Amino acid sequence: MTAQNSATGPTAIAVRRESSRESGRGSALESGRESGRASGTVLAALGVVAFSLTFPATVWGMESFGPWSFVSLRSVLAALIAGAFLLALRVRLPGRAHWAGLAVVAAGVVVGFPMLTTLALRTSTTSHSAVVVGLLPLTTAVLAALRTGVRPPRTFWFAAVAGAAVVLGFTLAQSGGALSAGDAYLFASLLVCAAGYTEGARLARVMPGWQVIGWALVLCLPLTLAGSVIGLAGEPVHLTGHGIMGLVWAAAGSSFLGLYVWYRGMAEIGPARASQLQLAQPLLTLVWAVVLLDEHLTPAAPVAAGAVLVCIAVTQRAK
Repeated sequence: MTAQNSATGPTAIAVRRESSRESGRGSALESGRESGRASGTVLAALGVVAFSLTFPATVWGMESFGPWSFVSLRSVLAALIAGAFLLALRVRLPGRAHWAGLAVVAAGVVVGFPMLTTLALRTSTTSHSAVVVGLLPLTTAVLAALRTGVRPPRTFWFAAVAGAAVVLGFTLAQSGGALSAGDAYLFASLLVCAAGYTEGARLARVMPGWQVIGWALVLCLPLTLAGSVIGLAGEPVHLTGHGIMGLVWAAAGSSFLGLYVWYRGMAEIGPARASQLQLAQPLLTLVWAVVLLDEHLTPAAPVAAGAVLVCIAVTQRAK
């Protein structure tokens, strides 16, 4: 009788209620995490779609501008857009502790990657350049692991390396087994961009993603303004509809809006996991190259696409 009372008494009932509440809180927390992963994946994927149009937009832009003036002008226009948002919303200056990180983002994403890839596109095709940059996800994952100390599981690394191997093998097959002159620019662009992505993802945890890229663009404005003046003075300008559209997209779509959703997504799911979504970027760029630039795909492209998509699925499911 005493044992029965103790099992059904006020204390036991309170314990069971508390246990039920803890279980409910745990389920809600897990549900929130899953929701955050889903939204972060969608945002990062939207960033990848925006980035996949960058190379075709650059090719169009260089119908009207030289490489130095194009890169400088796209950064100036993006900085003006970002600056207008920052002023309209009266966003305060970032703390001193964040300026070093913003400088890394600016050097890697705003200046380094656009300039190096634009120089590469003078001698490489859009499709070839896009596939070489397909090594960016693995580069970003490695730098993110070193910078943040977060170590993804072996399954993740296996799939990431496999995806990079597919991309590299496809590149060598397209170039006849040898690397082109523009590949030196492309490989350098991988390092600076991965550093900018990693640092930007860290900053996006303490400030909105659009402010990360916004302040990085504004930080570079004096340099890009000077570059625009020098580039426009030293390079020929022949305005065309394609050239203007390419410049506008590279500035508004790739340099601001794309990076805004990209950094938000990276902050939610982590730079290593988000970076692997970029394995699809070269394949999307190949499609745009065919549709917008009349380039031709090799028969190996669909095979590479399928293999890369499998690798992406594995990296996203790795716990």
